[in-house]
Amino acid sequence: MISINDLDFHFGSRALYDKASLHIKPKDKIGLIGLNGTGKSTLLRVLVGEYKPDGGSISMSKDVTLGFLNQDLLSYDTHESILTVAMQAFEEALEIQKKIDQILVEFENNYHDDLVEKLADAQERFEALGGYTMQAQAEEILEGLGFTTEELQKPLKTFSGGWRMRVMLAKILLQKPSLLLLDEPTNHLDLPSIKWIENYLAGYEGAVIIVSHDREFLDRTTNTTVEVLGGKLVPYAGNYTYYLEEKEERNLIQKGAFENQQSQIRAAERFIERFKAKASKAKQAQSRVKALDKLERIEDVAGDAAKINMKFQFKVEPGRHILRMEHVMKKYDQKLIFRDTNVHIERGDKIALIGANGKGKSTLMRLVAGTEAPTDGKHQLGHNVIMSFYAQHQLESLTMENEIIQEMNEAGSKRSEMELRSVLGSFLFTGEEVFKKIKVLSGGEKSRVALAKTLISEANFLLLDEPTNHLDMVSVNILIQALEQYAGTFIVISHDRFFVENVATKIWFIEDYQLKEYPGTYAEYEQWQEDREKAAKKAGLPSPSAPKPVKEEKKQVSNSEREAAQQELKKVNKELKEVEARVTALEQELGIYEKQLADPNIYNNAAQLKDATVKFELVKKELNRVNDQWEKLAEKAEQLER
Repeated sequence: MISINDLDFHFGSRALYDKASLHIKPKDKIGLIGLNGTGKSTLLRVLVGEYKPDGGSISMSKDVTLGFLNQDLLSYDTHESILTVAMQAFEEALEIQKKIDQILVEFENNYHDDLVEKLADAQERFEALGGYTMQAQAEEILEGLGFTTEELQKPLKTFSGGWRMRVMLAKILLQKPSLLLLDEPTNHLDLPSIKWIENYLAGYEGAVIIVSHDREFLDRTTNTTVEVLGGKLVPYAGNYTYYLEEKEERNLIQKGAFENQQSQIRAAERFIERFKAKASKAKQAQSRVKALDKLERIEDVAGDAAKINMKFQFKVEPGRHILRMEHVMKKYDQKLIFRDTNVHIERGDKIALIGANGKGKSTLMRLVAGTEAPTDGKHQLGHNVIMSFYAQHQLESLTMENEIIQEMNEAGSKRSEMELRSVLGSFLFTGEEVFKKIKVLSGGEKSRVALAKTLISEANFLLLDEPTNHLDMVSVNILIQALEQYAGTFIVISHDRFFVENVATKIWFIEDYQLKEYPGTYAEYEQWQEDREKAAKKAGLPSPSAPKPVKEEKKQVSNSEREAAQQELKKVNKELKEVEARVTALEQELGIYEKQLADPNIYNNAAQLKDATVKFELVKKELNRVNDQWEKLAEKAEQLER
């Protein structure tokens, strides 16, 4: 399908790719991995033609189509609804829909056989493109990615960057390209949406290349792993777990070959040194010098993933109870977030707060931190508790003109420069890199600085909101090690299941507007939830995670207002019955024309075909209008009944 041959690509004097090659087959599901800065996102941009290679070639079949999800799409802005934006994927079908509408308008004034043929051709192409189901497809994917039915008609402009990215992902999925290029797709998805897209990609008929730091996601969505290493594209015939096992074996073989060659080199060098001055052996010595010059050197295996050893210092030891919140309620205007919620945190708790976006995870963190007050209830911080709060928006609080070491020094921990350098080394800032200014760092590098500041703050209670966003796998592993060594208490919000499984001993989740706790690891929690869902389904009960309806306080109304509402309700119900009768009649009429058009014999009678086609379209258009009218009346009746 696509062949990359001897690819060369440079940024300035730095070679990202040097004679790199890769063949992408039609149904490949590829995980593209490597350290930050090795050129993973660059390769995707080269494939879509945004960047031109310095050498080599990329050949692809003429019928190949590409869909590219990247961070630049966050800047797309429009007043159109998210459903409309997603349906832009059906570009040709939408154009044909316009033609069909134009033909129907022409029929009112200019009714002739040519128009009937045009309409029939347009309808046939429209159906072939999935035009009659495109809205249903768009709704299914948007709702799978976490949008509610009510939100589908809201303008894209009203959503935050992460939610806009989901809309753009929906649009790309609806296009069904031959090759999907997904650059860090899970950065903007919550756990339910990640699981949904895992299932979607499992059945996707095209090829996929995914750049992601989420190893669990890669394990569930890919069947091939390609590592960007030393300017080459190194393929492994399996998912990320297979890659780790296979790479360890390859490294053992390479290490043995390297050590064997080094032994031969040392022996040759000793021979040269010993006999280069002897006339009888000079020729042999010179021959070995030439052989060494021509020798293709085997590289040593790069060191294992960074291991860290951090010394955490607490000014004071906290008491047993870190935090208590009792009977907490939180509302934004009339929107309920929490009701009668209790929070008890004990010293040494390692808590992961998980769940869908919009459930109140970040709100809960702010309530715990005390940066936001509850609508009702008590908040009591324990004795000697020192808190530090990390969130993505806090990257903006870094002083852009500071050097990294200066930023760390100003964090207030009173550590020596040697200690700060040791911490920064753990977070992959070594040597002269500690003197880089914050303003020149990438998003991932800024995240590492902010995390390092949080961890040296001498706080004995950490709140970490999505700390793994923008971190590569090595950096995630460093954070896992740091939290394993951390002797204090922490709460972390994350959608990275590998990270959560390795750091948390308690799982918090929000259900029925309350905080619930599972006392175990994420893997145990996930199995428990699966068992609950199965049991509820077997018993014919709703999902345990579905919110139960909240009884709203009814507003007191006067007798005259109540009578007026009842009169209005009678009027609306009468109109509803009339419209329902009209819908039934139109559906029956439409059924007649559908049967006529399904009969092959009608295509032998041009006049009958023309008449049935025109009437079918006109009745369908009227039925859509009347259905809209019914929905508005039904909504109005529901409001009046409250």
